[in-house]
Amino acid sequence: MLPVREGEDPWTAEEAAELRVELETEVQRLRTEIAAAETAINGLVRDSGDGAGDDQADVGSKNVNREHEMALAANSREMLTQTERALARLETGEFGRCEGCGGAIGKARMQAFPRALLCVACKQKQERR
Repeated sequence: MLPVREGEDPWTAEEAAELRVELETEVQRLRTEIAAAETAINGLVRDSGDGAGDDQADVGSKNVNREHEMALAANSREMLTQTERALARLETGEFGRCEGCGGAIGKARMQAFPRALLCVACKQKQERR
């Protein structure tokens, strides 16, 4: 049974199953996105060659594009890690339990942001630091 806050309806088997499918779909989407970004990065690196004949603007543009793709890939990898962690927590029954205080995060929050690890109060405390 997944934790819920006082006054919330418990998670139904259907809701948990829908959430699992949503998370698994997100994992596949992120893996595809990461693969595409890595292909783009490899292409940018390969195309940059030795830079002979490129003016400074071309070199700068290529560097910006490469850095942008690398940032997108890093962000997607982080989202993938968080999503896989949410799936693991769903399997163990820890999904929806705050890692800060141990209380329930809240069903509505978990439905809106299934990668949440902290309840609102603990998240606010963390952000104030």
